[in-house]
Amino acid sequence: MSRKGGKAVRGAAAVAVTLALALSATACGGDGSDSGSEGSGKGKIVFWDNNGGPRTAIWKQIIAKFEKKYPDIEVEYVPIPIADVQSKYDTAIQGGGDSLPDMGGVGTAYLANLVAQDALEPVADRIQDSPLKGKLVKNMVDSVRSAGGDDKEMFSVPTSANQGTLWYRTDLFQAKGLDAPTSWDNFYKAAEELTDKGGNEFGFTLRGGAGSIAQAMEMMYAQSGITTFWDGDKTTLDDPRNVAALEKYVGLYKKVTPAADLNNDFTKMVAQFDQGDIGMLQHNLGSYTDHLKAFGKDKIAGVPMPPSADGQPRTIVSNPVDGLGLFKASENKAAAWKFIEFAASAEMNSLWNQDVGAIPANVDAADDAWIKQAPPTKAALESLSDPRTKVVQLPYYLPDWNTISKADNEPDFQKVLLGKMTAKEFCDKVADELDKAQADWKKHN
Repeated sequence: MSRKGGKAVRGAAAVAVTLALALSATACGGDGSDSGSEGSGKGKIVFWDNNGGPRTAIWKQIIAKFEKKYPDIEVEYVPIPIADVQSKYDTAIQGGGDSLPDMGGVGTAYLANLVAQDALEPVADRIQDSPLKGKLVKNMVDSVRSAGGDDKEMFSVPTSANQGTLWYRTDLFQAKGLDAPTSWDNFYKAAEELTDKGGNEFGFTLRGGAGSIAQAMEMMYAQSGITTFWDGDKTTLDDPRNVAALEKYVGLYKKVTPAADLNNDFTKMVAQFDQGDIGMLQHNLGSYTDHLKAFGKDKIAGVPMPPSADGQPRTIVSNPVDGLGLFKASENKAAAWKFIEFAASAEMNSLWNQDVGAIPANVDAADDAWIKQAPPTKAALESLSDPRTKVVQLPYYLPDWNTISKADNEPDFQKVLLGKMTAKEFCDKVADELDKAQADWKKHN
């Protein structure tokens, strides 16, 4: 099938890029040239938390420790709801940058937007001259560089990441004498043997509602073993190996999964799994606490996505990396950098990630007690730190990435599950939109 469509997406991408370029002309003082100053390294600095509420308590704890170590620096903490953070940054930039914080939480999902508006200070040289040199997980660093659209520069300091995980019920596996799903053969065998439709028992549950495409891509690239998202200027999403992997994945629907999966977002999918009649679930580390509450430590386990075949490197799709950005308009970058450096130190980074249940970016946190007591997190960190692991960097820098990979094509993914659209047709359509978005981005950058 030839690639079709994408005209509306291409137009939207052009508008988004034009807007970003226009905004950059007024960012941080009116023309993008206001680079702030290093300041005295003392006094008051402002920090915006990009997920205020759920993480407020742990940030206040870290801030208290920082202010004790640096009594001549005061940190004003501003919690921003995660759904509002990008618009808050954009509004502050459009206002000239004076209302931006000195530093703030910056995730890779919207990092490119801030870079395009010239709002962030490059931090690669600062890292090289700090105790953080050589202490950050390489794959997280690569994700930050990729998301910022510059393979050589960094515009945030990574603090944490998530990762796709295969969760499975150890008690159900033991009862059937099944091996853990550490290979795709084991996974598909278990999915079939744990299914008893008459008894309302299923081997697997998948996500067919909101957010479905991201999880489908994790399953596709892990099985295909394809290590890059782009082959030149064309996406690998529609590579025949990925199409075949998607066919196997969607073939599980209703055969070894509940029919309700068609409309399940992650909340409903996790809740359905935690009811106790399903053997496996593919999701990230964020649901670990829910599984522990439902089953206890002895009945649940999680493993990283299996390699495509024995002896092959593990191929995982990048998850958004959270980080701390230093804003160019800051008049006290020296003090703000001290805070970023402190928060990203092994002790504070470990403390923060233990609280939020994510993978620490500081490699010196790897042997901390809490990680040893959380086997899925430990396994995820080890796989992410393994030099053999290949991370497929998703193009978060594309202005239309979210619309292409989420709402615009989720209804079509449901058609694939229902057999009303083939896996190849779906991959061709999405790939065509991505290729055109990439071409627009390169044209304007």
